[in-house]
Amino acid sequence: MDTESTYSGYSYYSGRSRGSHRHGERSRDHHKSRSKDGSRSEKSVTINAPPAEPLLGDSSYLTLTPLSPPQSQDDNWGETTTAVTGTSEHSLSQEDIVRITKDLEDSVGLDCRRYFSLTLAVVLGLLVFLTPLAFLALPHLLWPDKLLVCGTACEGLFISVAFKLLILLLAVWALFFRAPRAGLPRVFVFRALLAVLVLLFVVSYWLFYGVRILDSQDENYQGIVQYAVSLVDALLFIHYLAIVLLELRQLQPAFSVCVTRSTDGETRHYNLGQLSIQRAALAIIENYYRDFSVHNPALLTASKSRAAKHLAGLKVYNVDGPGNNAATGLAHSQSRAMIAAAARRRDTNHNELYYEEAEHERHVRKRKARLVVAVEEAFTHIKRMQEEEQKKAPGDVMDPREAAQAIFPSMARSLQKYLRTTRQQHCHSMESIQQHLAFCITNNMTPKAFLESYLNPGPTLQYGRERWLARQWTLVSEASVTSGLKEGAIFLLKCIDFSLVVTTKRIPYIQLSEEFIDPKSHKFVLRLQSETSV
Repeated sequence: MDTESTYSGYSYYSGRSRGSHRHGERSRDHHKSRSKDGSRSEKSVTINAPPAEPLLGDSSYLTLTPLSPPQSQDDNWGETTTAVTGTSEHSLSQEDIVRITKDLEDSVGLDCRRYFSLTLAVVLGLLVFLTPLAFLALPHLLWPDKLLVCGTACEGLFISVAFKLLILLLAVWALFFRAPRAGLPRVFVFRALLAVLVLLFVVSYWLFYGVRILDSQDENYQGIVQYAVSLVDALLFIHYLAIVLLELRQLQPAFSVCVTRSTDGETRHYNLGQLSIQRAALAIIENYYRDFSVHNPALLTASKSRAAKHLAGLKVYNVDGPGNNAATGLAHSQSRAMIAAAARRRDTNHNELYYEEAEHERHVRKRKARLVVAVEEAFTHIKRMQEEEQKKAPGDVMDPREAAQAIFPSMARSLQKYLRTTRQQHCHSMESIQQHLAFCITNNMTPKAFLESYLNPGPTLQYGRERWLARQWTLVSEASVTSGLKEGAIFLLKCIDFSLVVTTKRIPYIQLSEEFIDPKSHKFVLRLQSETSV
């Protein structure tokens, strides 16, 4: 064991040194080529003056991002238990600095807008709830000697105002004061209209109160109380209008949207009601995290590398230069011949693709069989451990976390090989797998239940937030995002790695007709002959 560990450590360090040396040469060459290309790109940008786009959505930036996610040190948890420490260098390009600065500015702007909206809502709510109380209190403070005595009916109105204000307070809290689900690019039109309506309504009541009651110092206190009651009743009706516009209007499906992920073409269909484009985008993103499988850029690497390999195999040179016409014609004929030969070779690419996919499926089935056997043996060992622990003292019983750590090494290598074969190694860390294993042991789940998360990739929310959470989505739409959905509307939801293409279709009008069937038409008579063949 000592000899084996020493050999593995030597090979690791030697491979690391050689790999770092080759990587240094490649990085220097790549830096030189990038510096030349960067100078040419700056000239082209200066001449062409392309439209400005956010850096997160710049296609030229995305092409520089590696398709497969970089493996962290935690991705090699099944290979060895030896910990190697060292120094690491992190560099940031100018593009990264600009992107980080833009993200910080956007986050500050979103926070300011959120708190500003919350402040306006609180101020308007206080104005609404304090206005009826002010209507009742100001006569007693300004001209208490002139007021008539409030009778029984007037005192009963006090109880009505108190309970109506309590109901209005609970209703407003339930409808408006909820945790925001997302930050939208534009204001919600219906909510803004309701806020303006409430503000105008309260201001008009104050104007009437100031002209007809405060100036004349009205002595009829019962009339003043009835005036405050009418205000509270009107506010309750406005709240009912808010429920209809904000909640009930969108419940009936009116449109069918088709959501397609741009990288792998995964598609889902949803029915939505009368929503604006930005609120429809919010509903689609929420459904995306629940229904779509997690985005895995590593699955796209094979097809792209195959296409790059075939393109790299076709090379045409003109060694004589543009001055020799005869040589140029000969070179052109040779290039056409080479292109025709490449086209003939391209016709056989489907065979190569077929055998590659068949070989990959064979490897997956092989890794899966080994993984299933290893997990079943580990769970069988757990059952034996549980039977032995029942005979021990209560203080010596092993908790599920310790049991998971005890049996995890027996399945770690098979699980990591399977995840690498299916290109899922960046989606599952060693810590998350051990937590899932402890969860299955705690709830007495079977090996099949434990493997379901790894054999069949689940929805996006199944994985850790650091694996899928996009900090910001960008809504791209030709129409205004505050306008409602329409037939044929198309918009995009962009994040860093991919985009969701949304197309809208109106649900067709369905005409049902009724056809009456006479119950007597189902009756029939069975006549039996008296003579038989017997």
